[in-house]
Amino acid sequence: MREPDRIVRLKTVLARTGLSRSTIYRKIAEGTFPPQLRISINGAGWHESDIDRWIADPAGWRPPMTTADRMDAGRM
Repeated sequence: MREPDRIVRLKTVLARTGLSRSTIYRKIAEGTFPPQLRISINGAGWHESDIDRWIADPAGWRPPMTTADRMDAGRM
């Protein structure tokens, strides 16, 4: 049975990636780091699997394609 994907908070992401807080938020804005998930009114985190994929290949990481992205790619 597969374990559920844990939500990790910023402190854990900082420790696992070795990046600074400002670098993480800059990379999110650039689209080169997984975006946060809103988990409460004042809280946010990341799926641990997204962070693991980024750590495995930081230069090659790209956000997953959405349905709209796939439809646009098909029109080209």
